[in-house]
Amino acid sequence: MKKQSISRAAIACALLSYSSITYAFEAENYEGIDEGNTIIVTGNTPLNEAEMRANKVAGGTDIVGHDDYADKSLTSLRDALSFSPGIYLQPRYGQEVRISIRGSGLSRGFHMRGLTLLQDGVPINLADDNGDFQELEPIFFDHLEVYRGANALRFGSGTLGGAINGVTPTGQSAEGLYLRGDIGSFNSYRGLASFGTSNENGDIWAAISKDSADGDRDHAKRDSLRFHGNVGLNISSNIKSRFYVSFNNINQQLPGALNYNDALTSPKKGNFTGNQARDIDSIRLQNRTSIDFGSTKLDVGLFLNSKSLFHPIYQVIDQESFDRGAFFRLDHENGPFEITLGGEARFGEVNSKRFINIDGERSTPTFQADQKAKTANIYGEIRYSPSEKLNFITGGIFATGTRQQQENYNSFAGGERNVFAKADFNEFSPKFGILYQINPNISFYANYSKSAEFPGFIELAQISQFVPIKAQTAWTKEIGSRGSMGAFTWDITAYQADIKGEILQFTIGTDIPASTFNAGKTRHMGIEAALTIEPTNWLRLRQIYQYNDFKFKNDAQYGDNRLPVIPRHVYRAEIRLGNEKAHIAPNIEWVPVGAFADYNNAVKVPSYAILGMTAGFNILPNIDLFFDARNLNKKKAIGDISAVITATAASIIYQPTEQRAIFGGFRARF
Repeated sequence: MKKQSISRAAIACALLSYSSITYAFEAENYEGIDEGNTIIVTGNTPLNEAEMRANKVAGGTDIVGHDDYADKSLTSLRDALSFSPGIYLQPRYGQEVRISIRGSGLSRGFHMRGLTLLQDGVPINLADDNGDFQELEPIFFDHLEVYRGANALRFGSGTLGGAINGVTPTGQSAEGLYLRGDIGSFNSYRGLASFGTSNENGDIWAAISKDSADGDRDHAKRDSLRFHGNVGLNISSNIKSRFYVSFNNINQQLPGALNYNDALTSPKKGNFTGNQARDIDSIRLQNRTSIDFGSTKLDVGLFLNSKSLFHPIYQVIDQESFDRGAFFRLDHENGPFEITLGGEARFGEVNSKRFINIDGERSTPTFQADQKAKTANIYGEIRYSPSEKLNFITGGIFATGTRQQQENYNSFAGGERNVFAKADFNEFSPKFGILYQINPNISFYANYSKSAEFPGFIELAQISQFVPIKAQTAWTKEIGSRGSMGAFTWDITAYQADIKGEILQFTIGTDIPASTFNAGKTRHMGIEAALTIEPTNWLRLRQIYQYNDFKFKNDAQYGDNRLPVIPRHVYRAEIRLGNEKAHIAPNIEWVPVGAFADYNNAVKVPSYAILGMTAGFNILPNIDLFFDARNLNKKKAIGDISAVITATAASIIYQPTEQRAIFGGFRARF
């Protein structure tokens, strides 16, 4: 395993970088919130600007403030986004979850694909667009911005799923000392301390978090140490700059998947073979500078990401990666016209090594390659408003990518090698939309857009040499409404994505050994709905519903079979009784019909309903207590699946849902 000296060196590097950086940036993107009396990680500034930006999009968007999930024990993104419409989130173990929007990355049984994940507007995906979402830690965030599908153009994303941006506080929005502590089942504990301060010249904010847990399964212990901070400098009345630093030291044992019977009857079981794990050390440095010319605003920035992955699985995967990039975004208003122009370029190198796994340690080397990736895009959007209520929107994103690999050693192909492989991708994805606002609180929208996703090294270098995988493209139709009226607040979108070359794991021929290829035609149709009813200030019903109809279309091998993994219906609801002083909120997750486990639709997992509850109490003006109880009905169910061609009960592909657990903690601000 990685030595503690690496972690200490990385922390020292992060703190040194942080202390040497000056500061700033536009409060537009990173402001805080303090609703009622709840003591949360953010300060007193509302999320009006983030919500205003989202409401101007002619498609599915959502802003999730920290107070929306403050009573949860924040293990993963699932805890923060469980009531964000359209996001399918299922835990595998610890902080590992499946995260998918509109069926993105559907066949991927590990890591994530098909989404752009960002922190403070800068992508945490590697240059080949693969990534570890464990680096996006919701306990630090002021709020999260969710832009589904092509609506994520403003983040330089052209993927089927869209983008999720976690926004940390600043010294302006979160002044003072903030403390949070959690304890609970499976020897879990988590602590967070943050501090912010500001003056007329700028501000500074920093936070550190430590967590540890044995996990609800055998061989699922995890621990992490994280640091995030930013410094802002008011260079002049119209120029602001902000510097960010993030450090993550994440260690997670992997309990692995189970067979069908064990997942339903003995979900605590884990896999000790090979002492499998995923350990990550990463440090990210970034800057964003904003220049305000009045009717024109320009953001420019740079970022550096350095990451070490130690990952004993079937072999020991040992990777060192370094990514850097730059971005710009220009917004201009001229009468009824608004114009956005932006671009981003990411460049990355990976020293990829594999070894025989002997109880989680490196043994004989089996593979070594130098991998280089480039992903760049330029995007633009024009909004024309002939009246206050009506907006016509058109735009597009041109993306280009290169993946190349210099294979130097392969023990299964004679040892020393000199094999070079390269793949290039280019796609233009236009979008067209219309937004009609009946009044400031109610809007209707429709759009038609293209998306494109390039394969990464996980897809391309499956058998060491590259396999012929093309870009996945889709045309998506979308229509919906969001708004509020009286006690009702809603956000509902219906979409249909016709996909060409969906990147799936399936057999294409007996002479091709790789497991991932492009499908022919598939269709993803669905509904993303959220409805909140709040008739009084002490009663609130939150609910989300997803309809997921994902199928092959006349496929030569699978006909019109359903795509596996994601169930057709998902419903979550929470009834909150009380106010900010004291409240209790029972909740339910219901999957009335289980998902298929395979492309041949041979096995369908059972339905389930899981009950939980959260509660919060404001015991002093600056101190809250909170509680989070999960799976109170002790339901044993299958929550996630790794898709295969033909599943059986013996297939080791099933992940159980979370077991019953109780957590509690406090929040305090001084």
